[in-house]
Amino acid sequence: MGRPRTIDRDKVLEAAEAIVLREGATALTFEAVAKASGITKGGLQYCFGTKDDLVAALVERWMTAMDAELAESLPPGADTLAQTRHYIAAAGRIDEATQTRMVGMLVTLLQSPAHLQRVRDWYAGWIAKFDPSCDAERRARTAFFAAEGAFFLRSLGLVAMDGAAWDEVFADILTLR
Repeated sequence: MGRPRTIDRDKVLEAAEAIVLREGATALTFEAVAKASGITKGGLQYCFGTKDDLVAALVERWMTAMDAELAESLPPGADTLAQTRHYIAAAGRIDEATQTRMVGMLVTLLQSPAHLQRVRDWYAGWIAKFDPSCDAERRARTAFFAAEGAFFLRSLGLVAMDGAAWDEVFADILTLR
């Protein structure tokens, strides 16, 4: 029987998130994460394999947290329109620092098509919910795309937007559904 794992994955992921928040995605190295987590680089490699695997774990953690937040706030059996409204509202509450952190990780993930597939699958799950033969669901799909577009434009620094403007944009998006 092997030695029990002593590395706390959540602690390591929290340290990695903190590095990205403070210094940006380019500062995310095994050396930096190992030092911040109080473990060896070898231990980190044993736990995550590669930097791409670490990034994928961060992205997975964020998607899981978003899904959990939605599951908590939605009544059982909520329809696609209610799910979309809750998703857009939750996306609108994500602060600018978290957006930047998330997009930094996604941009890093673009370099790893195998890991990017999980993100594609997550989005495909959302898009599959919308019935293209239903006007209301097509509008909800458009609102979903608008929310994601706003998220990426702001996070990538392509559009400067303060908190009030951000809230206004998401209020407008919610009227599209």
